[in-house]
Amino acid sequence: MATVLENLWDDSYASTLNDEELLKYRSNLLGSDLRITNYGGGNTSAKLTQEDPLTGKQTKVLWVKGSGGDLGSIELGGFSTLYEPKLHQLKELYRGLEFEDEMVGYLPHCTFNLNPRAASIDTPLHAYIPHAHVDHMHPDAVIAIACTANSQALTEQIFAGDLGWLPWQRPGFDLGLKLEKLAGENPQLQGVVLQGHGLFTWGATSKDCYLKTLEIIQKSADWLAENNTSESFGGEKYTKPLDEKQRFDIACQLMPLVRGKITNEQFKVGHFNDSPEILQFVNSNQLTSLAALGTSCPDHFLRTKIAPLVIHFDPIERDVEKAIANCSQTLDEQLDAYRQNYTAYYERCKHENSPAVRDQNAVVYLIPGVGMLTFAKDKATARIAGEFYINAINVMRDATGVDTYVGLDEQEAFNIEYWLLEEAKLQRMPQPKSLAGRVAYITGGAGGIGKATAARLASEGACVCIADIDDQALTESVSELQSVFGKDVVRGVTCDVTKEQSVINALKFCTVEFGGVDILVSNAGIASSAPLDETDLSLWNRNMDILSTGYFLNLREGFKILKKQKTGGSMIVIASKNALVASPNASAYCVAKAAEVQLSRSVALEGAPLGIRCNVVNPDAVLKGSKIWTGKWREERAAAYNMVGEELEEHYRSRSLLKRSVLPEDIAEAIYFFASTKSDKSTGNILNVDAGNAASFTR
Repeated sequence: MATVLENLWDDSYASTLNDEELLKYRSNLLGSDLRITNYGGGNTSAKLTQEDPLTGKQTKVLWVKGSGGDLGSIELGGFSTLYEPKLHQLKELYRGLEFEDEMVGYLPHCTFNLNPRAASIDTPLHAYIPHAHVDHMHPDAVIAIACTANSQALTEQIFAGDLGWLPWQRPGFDLGLKLEKLAGENPQLQGVVLQGHGLFTWGATSKDCYLKTLEIIQKSADWLAENNTSESFGGEKYTKPLDEKQRFDIACQLMPLVRGKITNEQFKVGHFNDSPEILQFVNSNQLTSLAALGTSCPDHFLRTKIAPLVIHFDPIERDVEKAIANCSQTLDEQLDAYRQNYTAYYERCKHENSPAVRDQNAVVYLIPGVGMLTFAKDKATARIAGEFYINAINVMRDATGVDTYVGLDEQEAFNIEYWLLEEAKLQRMPQPKSLAGRVAYITGGAGGIGKATAARLASEGACVCIADIDDQALTESVSELQSVFGKDVVRGVTCDVTKEQSVINALKFCTVEFGGVDILVSNAGIASSAPLDETDLSLWNRNMDILSTGYFLNLREGFKILKKQKTGGSMIVIASKNALVASPNASAYCVAKAAEVQLSRSVALEGAPLGIRCNVVNPDAVLKGSKIWTGKWREERAAAYNMVGEELEEHYRSRSLLKRSVLPEDIAEAIYFFASTKSDKSTGNILNVDAGNAASFTR
């Protein structure tokens, strides 16, 4: 027996909702379970009677999930609303399959009540089914039946006439008419299986429709569980799998390599997944043959491309370093072969009016023994692509267990990928932000400057990994940043910059989470104050450990990653005014900060041939949000200037040439400048952000 889909419908809660809210409720319940439909996939609808704002009379209105969006989180504003009578009038304008796309242009003319939500291409599929409530889902269990060689016979066998069946056809007006005909001529039907695509179900009420959808999916899953008794994917090829740490280490080494080799005009962010479903597939005998067939459901295909790339990696080689070296020797050839095959696919299938060929690199990379890498323009897209491929794996496992799996026809796949309507949607998307696809790693990330920098870089499209030794502050900062920029954009990792292995582990974490590093901001700080004759060795060493050795370790380990990627990069050292001009009672701090500047110059020299830039930002007296200034340092600096701590901020402001306070956001702006292409011809430079201090003018 398959895992049971729980009925989550709450009658007491549902009784408080109107018809539109019931549609949203149903949609959220269905979309919250990936066994029912994948992220962004599927759609729901309801044909409701409402007052026409033009005539005051009652009219039929189709509420249907609009273009884009996700059922699990959809709000009422995510639904398109269209006059049902006008949608039926469109039939008079339909000129046949050759003119499918022009029908989309008529949909806005059917809009009810000036709703700005654009209608999707699936609108006719819902409009013409003669039932009040309709669900269209992409459940793995049903798609596994729908994409077998004998899907029609299996549908009849399993559902005994309760479900109809239609052959594969791209969604559009004609498919809507066929659904109308099938449902109208067979009133006993409870839904339809679309070959290679998914499931339609319907009901008289939102609850009826929801329960029917669950019932059909559960029946499919139960039948597969009972009848799929063969060994998955032809059995295991590798019976001694690598352990979790080995898989992590290999992913850490491979991800920057792959990422660097597939970066073109668009930087990409990576995602690693070694879930049990993926490991079963990548360790199987049929991995290569099944992967080559691609996916079946068009929603899967659009996000995972024509096929994944299976990286030639031998997990039997127990010497991981040797296995990586052997793999790396052939990686360029594999990537080139994939690009050539993709270009050949484009040339075979293109039409006279097809858009130009797009990025020829794979999205999904399967590694025997290790797992799956996915790369895309941002973390969310990469992660979701991986989730869709897990759906495809589930489908292939069950389909091959009961019949022969059939992938999407190549020409049909091309027609979807290069659909002019899809191209128009891509062209309407906003231009990428200046740091889109970049990954930033920031030490001292939970402090004032670090957090402000993370926010500034994330606002320009970068993924950010903040590292800090303070677990509580780190947790709070990550939560705060994720609430603004999303969980896919921000990560946090505990790091003690004075410990070599801690630095190595933190950068490994960032690499596996996002695929690599492009921007490294060395910002972890400490401050101390003592006259020279009262500066003991422990105080001196603490400054050197954090501000000199700590910066060296982070720059060294980050440099290794940038060197492996071969895509250049930006390293930014957050030093201090004290790096250029000494302050009283701060010899250890001043010397350590001066060492940072000299270190940055060395990095700039070695990095230049590789396109790796290294620059310095020198702040001064940034009190706001700084953990350094909340402790003993404030009182020590106040004592050095013969004043109380509360007077420091005004002291620093008034001593500056511009008579202004320096804020964390000011430092973040300077860091962004050095991280972005605005400064791509600058390296080895120092930028003072101190409101003007004549003594620290660079010489």
